[in-house]
Amino acid sequence: MGRLTQFDFNYLSIQEIQLHKFGNNWPVVYILENGKEAYVGETTSAVRRIKTHLEDPIRKPLKTVSIVTDEEFNKSVALDLESMLIEYIAADGKYLLQNNNKGIRNHNYFEREKYTNSFKEIWEELKENKITVNSIFDIKNSDLFKLSPYKVLTEDQIDIVNALDQIILSHTDSVNVIKGEPGSGKTILAVYLAKYFASHEFMPLPKIGIVLPMTSLRGTVKKVFKNVGGLKSNMVYGPSEVVKSNEKFDLLIVDEAHRLSQRKNLSSYEFFDKTNEKLGLDKETGTQLDWILGSAKHVVLFYDHNQSVKPSDISPDKFSDLSANWFTLKTQMRIKAGDEYSGYIENILRAEQTNKMVFDNYDLKLFEDVQEMVDDIKTKDGEYGLSRVVAGYAWEWKSKKKTEAYDIQIDGYSYRWNSVNSDWINSNNAINEIGCIHTVQGYDLNYTGVIIGPELIYRDHQVKVDIAKYKDRYGKHNSKSNYEMLSYIINIYKTLMTRGILGTYVYVCDEGLRAYLRQYL
Repeated sequence: MGRLTQFDFNYLSIQEIQLHKFGNNWPVVYILENGKEAYVGETTSAVRRIKTHLEDPIRKPLKTVSIVTDEEFNKSVALDLESMLIEYIAADGKYLLQNNNKGIRNHNYFEREKYTNSFKEIWEELKENKITVNSIFDIKNSDLFKLSPYKVLTEDQIDIVNALDQIILSHTDSVNVIKGEPGSGKTILAVYLAKYFASHEFMPLPKIGIVLPMTSLRGTVKKVFKNVGGLKSNMVYGPSEVVKSNEKFDLLIVDEAHRLSQRKNLSSYEFFDKTNEKLGLDKETGTQLDWILGSAKHVVLFYDHNQSVKPSDISPDKFSDLSANWFTLKTQMRIKAGDEYSGYIENILRAEQTNKMVFDNYDLKLFEDVQEMVDDIKTKDGEYGLSRVVAGYAWEWKSKKKTEAYDIQIDGYSYRWNSVNSDWINSNNAINEIGCIHTVQGYDLNYTGVIIGPELIYRDHQVKVDIAKYKDRYGKHNSKSNYEMLSYIINIYKTLMTRGILGTYVYVCDEGLRAYLRQYL
């Protein structure tokens, strides 16, 4: 369906475009590029729009105009195709896009499915003409796509962006908290906001940072920012790095804010104490949240108390006591099972679910044999890509010191924990390893195989914790009761079981818990 016509990006080409069948008074989509940078747009007058771009000094370095046309295009088709091309070309990695990310929208229109399906043909034509590089399959499984700031937002995300726009541009300082369940698009919106305010059409903020408490996700977002025009990898920080700046940030955006640390069960206390002292905070009660609040004029915190997974995570009371603007993300963006899935999994793990639910568009399965599940995940990885096996922290990490050692032993089968911490999901051997909560929280997968370890058991009609079998040294503390530890561990498994876009496979070590879960999975 798509037809591609190319011209040099100069004034001499205007007459050629004028003579082109779709040069005037017809909806088209176009790509301006020079092999390194690109701009994607749509118009009903290619001649007038290209003239305008030729007068823009930012567009001046671009060399080629590629116009996508079709006799069946209408304005809605052009708008839809423009947003798809922006999203995919940004994630293709060949260009730095000059586009800002405001106003990228999808909407329904007559025969939209037909036109959407034709996108594959258009993309192949772009590849044949060496305008793009990667396949749609590879792009959709890439971090550049999943964490792109050029995403089409949901209605509740759009409402939050508009509200924050008003707050940040009309106030000298603010604290804003955005709550959201797993899969509600917190990380997507965090990245979107960084790009949005960095390239704001009226008042771009000069000093913006995005803070990620987890090392693994931080490394991944750095790679994404490196490939987005207007963003840089040095805009991505760990919580302790923001206090080293000599001047306040205009805006700090904190993803996974529930993973910010307090002074409890840390691997090192020295830096923590020195930072509290430097900032004039009490050594015992100062937290990484306090560090961030004191380092920026405007702060946006993405928060879900049900994803707090260890005692060093900040208490929910610290967030509820904030004088802040509160927002909620409600739309499920990740999981094809829909909005009810996350709550269903939590209710099951807390033994509060009364009836079985069936999710027709989601592959949710309980396995009786762990190796069968591992094999099926490997098959799914071959079919869909980005499928991984993960587990609760119920086995010592022996392979950290002895790489040939096995960590996880189940029914005669042996497995190793993740061999790398940073960006494990995309590492070369990830499909043959088992990831933990610290390597997958915040990521999307197509299929997730979850091993529920022997630390979670079912006795006397209750889900309980056998704390002796929980092996995360920094994940438990003697000040925490069994009830509190159970809450952390349930949060871990809920987080693991809400990574998969297309499906979640589950194996349970404890026979009593496995029998209980058969009622629901």
